[in-house]
Amino acid sequence: MANLKEIRTRIASVTTTRQVTSAMKMVSAAKLKKAQDLILQIRPYADKLQEILSSISSALRNQEESIFTAPKEPNKVLIVVLSSNRGLCGAFNSNIVKKTIDHIEENYFLQYKRDDLHFLAIGKQGEKHLRSLNLRVIGEENALLDNISFENTTILTERLMDYFKAGKYDRIDIVYNQFKNAAVQILTAKQFLPIKPDEKRSNDIILLDYIFEPSKETIIEELIPKSLKTQFYEVLLDSNAAEHGARMTAMHQATDNATSLIDDLKLTYNKARQAAITEEILEITSGAEALKG
Repeated sequence: MANLKEIRTRIASVTTTRQVTSAMKMVSAAKLKKAQDLILQIRPYADKLQEILSSISSALRNQEESIFTAPKEPNKVLIVVLSSNRGLCGAFNSNIVKKTIDHIEENYFLQYKRDDLHFLAIGKQGEKHLRSLNLRVIGEENALLDNISFENTTILTERLMDYFKAGKYDRIDIVYNQFKNAAVQILTAKQFLPIKPDEKRSNDIILLDYIFEPSKETIIEELIPKSLKTQFYEVLLDSNAAEHGARMTAMHQATDNATSLIDDLKLTYNKARQAAITEEILEITSGAEALKG
């Protein structure tokens, strides 16, 4: 059995760890509240904008199509992988990498074999995993996670749109964690470009005779880029809220585990102390008996 000094040292060490994990849990809870408020504010606007965009895209299916809505054969594909810059958030980052691998195997295995599948990493943890798997990472935008704003997101979104317009990529997908609540994140792989029309509404939409004001071309030129920028910003806010939720949950579990370990160590310490006291009593008793003899 370990001596008392070793057990006391372990108790002190685990207690310090518990204080750290508890503090990190509270910090993540505060950040989660702010991130959750942001995502809940933008979702209704983004959803309505996407609904309008899907309606217009479906209505224009047999007319002049925007370059962003015209379907293409995905010969060259870019996948944007959104993870986090820091760890200690449970399986948040490893699940993203697994989802990315599954997405490749299900949809882009031929492109991968031809080396026509590239990756853009947003988050140091995801970038590290992608490079360790020898996947073709063309760049990283890790600094974006330190200052998420619509203005900063717009710069990256415009670059992705330029890639697509120039024909560098025929399809751009995003893999990320969608925020549901503090304990649940939904792994999501969505097509970003070209824009997919809403198939559920397509039959109803085609029957309608749309009147475009000021003009069809103006709506396409202004609405589609704005919608894409809003979508990408929403994805970043989703992932940010999901990260804080995952970290808060992980630190909560770590704090509970540390508490349980401290209780076990204290029980072991008390048993060891009791055994030491009993041994001392026996030694004293044996010495007293020897003196009597």
